[in-house]
Amino acid sequence: MAGFNVVDTKNGSQSPQNETSSEHHAQPITVQKAPPKKSVHIQKPDISKPPGKNHIYVREAEGKVETTRRVLGFALMALFVVLPWLTWNGEQAILFNIMEQRFRIFGMTLWPQDFTILAWIFMISAFALFLVTTLFGRVWCGFTCPQTTWTFIFMWFERKIEGGRHQRMKLDERPMDADKFLRKFAKHAIWIVVALLTAMTFVGYFTDIRALFTDFWLLNSSAWATGSVLFFTFATYGNAGWMREVMCTHMCPYARFQSAMFDKDTYIVAYNEERGEPRGPRKRKVDPASIGKGDCIDCNLCVQVCPTGIDIRNGLQYECINCGACVDACNDVMDKMGYPKQLISFTTQRRLEGGQTKVFRLKSVGYGTALIVLSALLVLDIILRIPLEFDVIRDRNTLYRVNAEGWVENVYTLRISNKSQEPQTFTISARGIEDIQWYGPHQIELAPESTESMPITLAVDPYFMDIPMKEVTFEIIADSDERISRRVKSNFIYR
Repeated sequence: MAGFNVVDTKNGSQSPQNETSSEHHAQPITVQKAPPKKSVHIQKPDISKPPGKNHIYVREAEGKVETTRRVLGFALMALFVVLPWLTWNGEQAILFNIMEQRFRIFGMTLWPQDFTILAWIFMISAFALFLVTTLFGRVWCGFTCPQTTWTFIFMWFERKIEGGRHQRMKLDERPMDADKFLRKFAKHAIWIVVALLTAMTFVGYFTDIRALFTDFWLLNSSAWATGSVLFFTFATYGNAGWMREVMCTHMCPYARFQSAMFDKDTYIVAYNEERGEPRGPRKRKVDPASIGKGDCIDCNLCVQVCPTGIDIRNGLQYECINCGACVDACNDVMDKMGYPKQLISFTTQRRLEGGQTKVFRLKSVGYGTALIVLSALLVLDIILRIPLEFDVIRDRNTLYRVNAEGWVENVYTLRISNKSQEPQTFTISARGIEDIQWYGPHQIELAPESTESMPITLAVDPYFMDIPMKEVTFEIIADSDERISRRVKSNFIYR
């Protein structure tokens, strides 16, 4: 990562300092005073984990950043829960029906032929993530990632049932008794209920959610729906309840490649080492300069509130998810000590070095330009999209035949798909050969989001077939809107 000293706290090591070598000559034995002892900074053990434990006991944080994260998380959670229950024209507004290969998004239905629109959406999402990461670091992880949101929800229930950080540590250290059993049982029971409701809501994006919530409890849901609900229940319970920071530090690829998008102007959660060091405890309201200390009182609250258990004072680390919990904790301590806030803050390395943060730079402008171009292509694709598919298939068993009147006949199968969410009546015609005759219906009515096949026959007087094969054009037009039309070319064969 350019400009950053990323520390791997799991396998961190310090490089030995350069030592100057000196030659030793034989000298008479003399008594010398011992050199003065150098001050050694002893790193305190990780107090977020009790000895012998591999579990992080996160302390609750309060402050502006935490309030912002909770409000945003609640809004996104509410959006996730409400969206599949919305209706549009009497149907579920958002439904990704994989079995029938159609995605319904409010007034638009996407079929396999429309996957270019989904491709645009995925590319836009990727470049938006790149742009946000370049400008503001891992705010996606700290404020909007589902893993983070559900983890904090599970942690909230854990605190309400088992108590604060120290209470939970003492509860886990004592032997099993009735009180501990009931608290643990209640916590895991609520976790499973939340995970089950989450899984049912998620699966409701892919099947009729109203039928799912009824049939699942009546044991009438399909094997696919039941299996999906149970799988995502287990995944949510395991990820948010047990794995937590392991997902962020070991399994999420975003933490690994984020460094490629960081630079000196990227906003990160950072500790002002120049202002905070040397750290050390002192009484409240004491001027740190008078005792030769920095503003950091070494309370370790920034470590206790971190959901991944890192010490932000060691520098930028890939485990940091930019949730800002340490910012709130440190600001609260600084306020109580009578010191200026923002010892730990959302800032940039350039600003810490005394420079001015640059918002418009090559990387951010490049991602922003790509995002604008892709968004324009998506809008253009949606505007030019025609909710109609029309295919013409020639009968391959009989290339042609001659009827009783001596006319040449070719048989075709017309496959028509109404991709809109409203019933449509279509008129079909053919041209390209003089005096062509049509045998079959000229109109067809299709229900919303339906496909039908219609066999027809074309007949031509051999007099007009001066060559063995001629091109014929089929045209289909919606009676309600002439802009909904398609033209497909095929061949009429004779001899």
